[in-house]
Amino acid sequence: MKESKDFLLAPYAMKNCDTRGRVYKEDGHAYRSAYQRDRDRIVHCAAFRRLEYKTQVFVNHEGDYYRTRLTHTLEVAQIARTIASVLRLNADLTEAIALSHDLGHTPFGHAGEEALNELMLELGGFNHNLQGLRVVDYLEERYPDFPGLNLTWEVREGVVKHSSKFDTAVKVKDFLPNELPVLEAQVVDIADEIAYDNHDLDDGFTSGLIEEKELADIPIWNKINEVVGKKYAKINKEKKKYLIIRSLINMQVTDLIAQTQRNISRLKLKSYLDVRKAPKLTVSFSKEMFTLRKPLREFLHKKLYFHFRVMRMSIKAKRFIQELFKAYTAYPEQLPPEVQKKIAKDGIKQVVCDYIAGMTDRYALDEYKKLFNPYERV
Repeated sequence: MKESKDFLLAPYAMKNCDTRGRVYKEDGHAYRSAYQRDRDRIVHCAAFRRLEYKTQVFVNHEGDYYRTRLTHTLEVAQIARTIASVLRLNADLTEAIALSHDLGHTPFGHAGEEALNELMLELGGFNHNLQGLRVVDYLEERYPDFPGLNLTWEVREGVVKHSSKFDTAVKVKDFLPNELPVLEAQVVDIADEIAYDNHDLDDGFTSGLIEEKELADIPIWNKINEVVGKKYAKINKEKKKYLIIRSLINMQVTDLIAQTQRNISRLKLKSYLDVRKAPKLTVSFSKEMFTLRKPLREFLHKKLYFHFRVMRMSIKAKRFIQELFKAYTAYPEQLPPEVQKKIAKDGIKQVVCDYIAGMTDRYALDEYKKLFNPYERV
């Protein structure tokens, strides 16, 4: 029953019956495919829940409206599943990869990752894709028969090879480093970018760091703004913003699907193995959409990600991470007993890195106060 839907998938989709399986062999489930079980294991794990209080752009205490890693992950999963369904890909595999793609992220967004990378240089640095794999393979402790979540090979590959404007795919010998990922993983990578760009724009407006008049020279914004303005002349500012963001996402998803279908036809893909051997990624925007998106992405990079307030948050966050790391490595006795037990096997720096990487923004701030504020109860 678990493979009964494979006949509905396109020839180039990743079939349930073709999975490379799990590291630790398990019996199949009566009515759930391997990828459905992966999705469920991810949703129920501790690392997934912690994404609720991990930074996207704005640190958690800046406000309740802003995206967190969790809301971003759910938005990516929604966009990716829609694309996968239209292309007749394996939507369950797509969703599982989408839900797991940010599990290795640190508190305080990319500032936290930069800080840990510097602190871990002598041990090879820090990469959140590799950390995500470490989370699902080792750090999660939920099952008596194996460490980690024992996810399928394909989901784990999607975590390692995840690539976007903020994420660099890493080459790991166990995951076909010289071959491309399956279409389901490629869809997640671009869904991540679509979600980032448009929802960060929304958060930028809400925070007051971006004003609509600053987008006057951005063609893709003007194009949608004009259409919405004509159709809803008397709409209020808040609803207009929401409609424009929604329309931007719809425009990009529609273009992506159409161009990917053209690419599939041109490359004559007959199986997921053809996808892996293709000369370049199959899932892509058209050249026209790529050109349209570029000015908006450059605008966000300059006006939002490098806004002085965001930079202040980022630099302050790096100091938190650095000081916590130094305190824990100098005096491991401050770590919880269950964390201290891992030092003999993994080494003090790796254990501290894992502990900090798993923190939420809120927990890291609380730990900082407990360690360095003499009046804070420990």
